[in-house]
Amino acid sequence: QAVAMGVADVGIVGLNEVAEKGFTVEQVMDLGFGGCRISLAVPKTTTYEGPDFFRGKRVATSYPNILARYFVERGIQAEIHTIEGSVEIAPAVGMADAIFDIVSSGGTLISNGLTEVEKVFFSEAVLIACPGLDSDKRREMKQLTFRFNSILDSRGMKYVLMNLPKERLDDAIRILPGMRSPTVLPLAQEGWCSIHAVIAQEQLWERIERLKEIGAEGILILALENMIR
Repeated sequence: QAVAMGVADVGIVGLNEVAEKGFTVEQVMDLGFGGCRISLAVPKTTTYEGPDFFRGKRVATSYPNILARYFVERGIQAEIHTIEGSVEIAPAVGMADAIFDIVSSGGTLISNGLTEVEKVFFSEAVLIACPGLDSDKRREMKQLTFRFNSILDSRGMKYVLMNLPKERLDDAIRILPGMRSPTVLPLAQEGWCSIHAVIAQEQLWERIERLKEIGAEGILILALENMIR
C-alpha cells in the first residue's frame, strides 16, 4: 500500500500479497527467496476426487481474492469464509469444510490432520515499485536491480582454483565451464599452470573428479558472493 501510494518508491513483499491486495504497483523482479505456495487442503479423512469437491462447501482463508478468482475460473460456487490467524484449525472446530492457506513444507497441515489437494498460487519475494517514479528514481532502481542480479547470479555457483600440468591443459578446458573460458595463469614451477573457473554446484563434484584424473591438484573451492555477467 505504501508503494502504491508513493509513500515508498520501492519495496520487497511476497507476490501473494501483491496478488491478494490488488494495489497498483509495478512488479520489477523476482528475488528468489521466500518461496511458498497457497493451496487448498481438506481433512485427511475426506474423499477428494477433484476441484468439484468444493461446490457448496465453506472454505476458510486469509486470501479470499486469490481464492475467489480460482473458483470463478472453474465455475465453482463455494462459500469463502475470511479469517485471520490460524486458518488451519478451521475444519477441526467446525468453521469450514476446507482451507486455502500458505504452504511451505506442509508440516503444519499434517499436524492439523489436513491434506494438500490443489496447489493454486506460487509465490516468492518480489521487488515492486511505484508506477509513477521519475527518471532519476528509475535510474536508481536500475542500479539496485543490477546489484540484486549480481547476487542472484552467484547463487549455486562456486569459484574453483587448481594447479595442473601444462600438457593436460586442453583436457581441463574441455572439462571446465567458464563465463567465457577458464582463466589460465603460469606457475613459477616449470611445466605447471593455475586454472580458475566458475562451476555450478550441481556439476561441481563430477567435474572435480574428472580433473583429479588428469592430474589436477591443490584444488580450492570458494563461495561466490556476487557475480556480474
